[in-house]
Amino acid sequence: MFKVAILQKRSINEQIDKNIETIIMAMEEASEKHADILLLPECFITGYDLPMSYEKSIADNDIRIAQICENAKKYKIGVVLTAFTKGSKQPQNSAFVINKSGNILMKYSKVHTCDFADERDVESGKEFKVCDFEGIQLGIMICYDREFPESARILMLKGAEVILVPNDCGSMQPRIRALSTRAYENMVAVAMANPNGDNAGCSCAYSPICWDRNGKCVDNTVLLADDKTEGIFYAEFDMEAIREYRKREMLGNTFRKVESYSRLLSKEIKEPFIREGQNR
Repeated sequence: MFKVAILQKRSINEQIDKNIETIIMAMEEASEKHADILLLPECFITGYDLPMSYEKSIADNDIRIAQICENAKKYKIGVVLTAFTKGSKQPQNSAFVINKSGNILMKYSKVHTCDFADERDVESGKEFKVCDFEGIQLGIMICYDREFPESARILMLKGAEVILVPNDCGSMQPRIRALSTRAYENMVAVAMANPNGDNAGCSCAYSPICWDRNGKCVDNTVLLADDKTEGIFYAEFDMEAIREYRKREMLGNTFRKVESYSRLLSKEIKEPFIREGQNR
């Protein structure tokens, strides 16, 4: 089993040391519950505070990131650690995957920045990445990334078995339904952490297994939190069952007709989709 601890809590803007303290306490609690990894909401160290300046974003070698790595080793738990980090010239919205030995396996920076809002001044990441976490192929999407089916698709094509989603937004009902669909169509497990609050919360997890061997539909919901409760929620994925399911079912990559999808790579945008800030 792969057990994900999902923190549903709002961090405090410009209170990095306080947020680090919260993360370490969550790591200790999740470790006691035998979780494999702790998933945080979006930009938890710095707070999802926009506009974010380059000066207030943190460097990859920041001592507080090292502090989390030390505690990952101490408590023998992985972490998806999130923050605004220093890009080449602007902040980036980033997630670090840290393993149980306290090593950073991967840094991923949000590809689909919200260019229609204050995040337009955030530097976009350039690629989706997958890493090997304790024998599990793990990918990351950050918030707005999950609005695009291509994000989960490319992670699946790169070998992801589990996709973890740091998030910070409201109006969650259509978004959680979309995450269930991403799990179904790519045959990957998906889990999301979102801060609690009015019209927010709803941290969730979905299995890719949507029917049994007899073709009978099963509920793939592993976890669905309410909107207001603050705390740590847990989702367990049976990786042996998921891997067996992926070997026998017809979704994912087996029957794709890639020659019919060339338009997906075009940058041309036509009405009604023309917006200010597109194709930055």
